[in-house]
Amino acid sequence: MGSSSPQAKTAERHGVSPPGSLAALLAEFRGCFSAWTFPVFCALACGLVSQAASRTVCGMLVGAGLSQTWSHHRAHRFFSHARWQVEQVSAVAARLVVRLLVATDAAVLVAIDDTLFHRRGPKVHAASWFHDGSAIGKAKVGYGNNWVILAIVVRLGFLNRPLALPVGFALVKKNSDNSSRLVLARRLVEALGAALPGRCIHVVADSAYAGKALRGLSGSVTWTTRLRSNASLYDLAPPRTGRRGRPRLKGNKLSSLAALATTMTFAPATVTRYGSTTTVSTAVLRCLWYGVFGPQQVQVVFVRDRSKNGYDIALVTTDLGATAAQVIERYAARWSIEVAIEDAKQLGGVGQARNRLERAVERTVPFGLVVNTLAICWYATAGHHPGDVEAARALAPWYRQKVQPSVLDMFAKLRHVIIAAQFRPVDPAPLTSQEISIVRLAWEGVAV
Repeated sequence: MGSSSPQAKTAERHGVSPPGSLAALLAEFRGCFSAWTFPVFCALACGLVSQAASRTVCGMLVGAGLSQTWSHHRAHRFFSHARWQVEQVSAVAARLVVRLLVATDAAVLVAIDDTLFHRRGPKVHAASWFHDGSAIGKAKVGYGNNWVILAIVVRLGFLNRPLALPVGFALVKKNSDNSSRLVLARRLVEALGAALPGRCIHVVADSAYAGKALRGLSGSVTWTTRLRSNASLYDLAPPRTGRRGRPRLKGNKLSSLAALATTMTFAPATVTRYGSTTTVSTAVLRCLWYGVFGPQQVQVVFVRDRSKNGYDIALVTTDLGATAAQVIERYAARWSIEVAIEDAKQLGGVGQARNRLERAVERTVPFGLVVNTLAICWYATAGHHPGDVEAARALAPWYRQKVQPSVLDMFAKLRHVIIAAQFRPVDPAPLTSQEISIVRLAWEGVAV
């Protein structure tokens, strides 16, 4: 099947020839796969990035340029039958991101959220009706696979906003041990801690990720979330009295959050969030959120942004050493995972595969998210050039306020480099800027 030329035979045996800079990142995952599956992993990863249309499994094969030399069964069996573990791939991806994009002495900031990938059909593994915040109408529900996603939040020198890079994944399965999103989130954090021994991990999530499952977290892990308005707070446990019997685990119950805010003393704090630096009023209270963290002491930060009285938002964290400004900035960085999920769906094509078997469903979405993470890592370490923004503005001069590359620009540049590298498979060295410009100009001429 296919051509009998030497290049076709090479593609049939080994797949595509990624550029050297990307091949170095893909090589980090060689230990996760067998000699048979690793070339498939590389080919489908390049195909997912190169494909600008349908990102189904067959679409990845077409994007890799192997639809005439490989059977589509080889690509489908990679997800449904091949021997590899998502957990191992996630651990390698996490270590790679931290090594490349996080300072050695810095804590690892992690954002957690869940999202729904829409599916159809009663035979799709773990598909059911879940909450869908993006649904149109009053009934915010949708049918599909619900995933809990853990992403490492990084800051790149050429961007003024944080980026969330997904590295941990857990599929929600109703009526099973994997039905609780909070329990799955804790498992992902514990797996990340095992992959990054000795690193301090700061977890940030929305108010849905707070419950008794968070009790007894490792000392190297802190948890920051939004405090629910009806949360029951308590004073710290009083000192031991010396009398017989079990000592008290908590103090007296405190007033409601609204009442507490009227008694707190607010002080100004300068915070950088959502791309701008502002001054807000903050007040800090140390207490117990016994219903969630048990006897572990927490820090509650009241934030007064627009209101003159009371508070606008209350945050709670187990990080007692963080300042109020640090807690606010940390929670604001949580929004980056919302953007990352949207980019993965709209730009990266994650979730477009239409497989139904258990292993295939549990692997395809994590595979796509890991490839998206690798694409951003590639751009941050090898693909970025100061002239990228100027080149984009030259093609679209109406974007006068564009001053930094977008995720779409990152994906597009890697796509260009992968396609250009196929014309010299015997020399996988990184393409020069001049070569990339020549190919880009040629494509522009064809488009015109």
